[in-house]
Amino acid sequence: MENPNSVMNPEVHSSWDTDVLIIGSGAAGLRAALAASEQAHVTLITKTTLTESNTHYAQGGIAVAMNLDDTIALHIKDTCAAGAGLCDVGAVEMMVSEGIPRVAELLDWGANFDWEGTLPRFTQEAAHSRRRIVHKGDATGRETTDVLIQRVRNTERIRVLQNAFAIDLLTDADAERSGEESVTCYGVSAVVEEQAVCIRAKATILATGGLGRVYPCTSNPQIATGDGFAAAWRAGCEMIDMEFVQFHPTTLFLDGAPNFLISEAVRGEGGTLLNIRGERFMEKYHEKGELAPRDVVSRSIQNEMYLTQFPCVYLDITHKTKDFILERFPTISSTTQRYGLDISIDLIPVRPGAHFMMGGIRTDTDTQTNIDGLYACGEVACTGVHGANRLASNSLLECLVYGARAGNNAAIFASTQPAHPPNLPVLRNIGTSDALSTNTAAEMDMDQIKSEIRETLWENVSIERNGEGLQDSFTVLQDIAESLGDMVTCTDTRDISAIETVNMLSVALMITQSAIARTESRGAHYRADFPAQDDTTWQRRILISQDNPPEIIPL
Repeated sequence: MENPNSVMNPEVHSSWDTDVLIIGSGAAGLRAALAASEQAHVTLITKTTLTESNTHYAQGGIAVAMNLDDTIALHIKDTCAAGAGLCDVGAVEMMVSEGIPRVAELLDWGANFDWEGTLPRFTQEAAHSRRRIVHKGDATGRETTDVLIQRVRNTERIRVLQNAFAIDLLTDADAERSGEESVTCYGVSAVVEEQAVCIRAKATILATGGLGRVYPCTSNPQIATGDGFAAAWRAGCEMIDMEFVQFHPTTLFLDGAPNFLISEAVRGEGGTLLNIRGERFMEKYHEKGELAPRDVVSRSIQNEMYLTQFPCVYLDITHKTKDFILERFPTISSTTQRYGLDISIDLIPVRPGAHFMMGGIRTDTDTQTNIDGLYACGEVACTGVHGANRLASNSLLECLVYGARAGNNAAIFASTQPAHPPNLPVLRNIGTSDALSTNTAAEMDMDQIKSEIRETLWENVSIERNGEGLQDSFTVLQDIAESLGDMVTCTDTRDISAIETVNMLSVALMITQSAIARTESRGAHYRADFPAQDDTTWQRRILISQDNPPEIIPL
């Protein structure tokens, strides 16, 4: 029987308590909720609706070593090769091995993936040595979230609050503690239906997804403004690998159309890249051609655009039959058709766009952060499974594996806590004052500031970087911070656009500072002034926190 409270906002109160609080409704957050609900009462909050997440738009599939000619060892090898020497091998092994039962479980729950005989129909994607991608046409993310959402709706222990914008984590950082005692998280402040609220929790899980909207060209939905990264940063979380932003080589470039993702699987099924002259070009950049790693393909496309002085290149899948294309890529076919393209006979205009953040909140393989009671999973977290460059279709696998681990571990932690979280001496940024909203935010054009942040990152902190441009961008971002004044450190406002702006600025500064610090090229981080990968000096990771400059740490 469907739980009527699971998708209906209850009467909004100024505060309430829960065992486990989950922020985010993508695959990681949903899977965490299901795991935690086996032992605890769960509240899941989501920025807009339960169905809106990065996962929902994921097209390619889930990489899993279930094919007859595949092995866990091969999947680990491919993942670490893509990660360019920075993967945490233990975390990768955990993801790949535990991913098999997680995907099998998803199938048991009713995921209607494409089948071929008695096995899922596995497809090929770039940098994989085997056909190991299970999928539902080109709408795997939607199929995955549909299955998980249905189970969440049917779970009585899970309450969902929609249109709940998380502002700041509530911690006892300002409480009197002994010098050895660590900071503990007790929930979050939020805006729910325009009311400022406090959600207290015995354990909290951040599963807020990505940050692609800090760039003007991205495959990410509107909600992906880096809110979880910024909230964690303000709370004192350690952030790691923030210089590694993955750009997907092929987003739709067409007047009037959104930056819609054209899946990796199109190239996996034999799609070729052509410049405006109709010439294939990938083979001159990499021996694997169109199936080279994403960072290589993105830089190659950008270079062809520069050489031909044309704003895009073209993806050609016309050698496949129309029936095949409609069956394999129904979402891409229908979307492009709305804008006058029939991809069975027309070339697809594409260019790179921001797609995925490899770095994030530093966690261990139990998804624990450096703040007690705070866990993180999915794209907002960084266990080290992706290294410097994510292998295609490993993201959904990571969400399923580490989402389940986060839910289990948070529930265990919650069971050790008092019946009610303590009343904190300071509930940061959740007072009754609207001073910032009226005196600062209202006087500034937040959309204009967001655009300035995006253009600054795109110009100098995107696919190709150099020291001078990075420093220029850092100066611009600091100037923006100065213009925002107290808003940068205090988010006591119900103006969601203003909070998003502060969050985007925080994320932009983290990415830029980390990119300045890494004086080499590795994976998704390419420095034109340091074009070589330097394993002697730089097989290291960069740790950054609000109160400390970037710190170089060993693997």
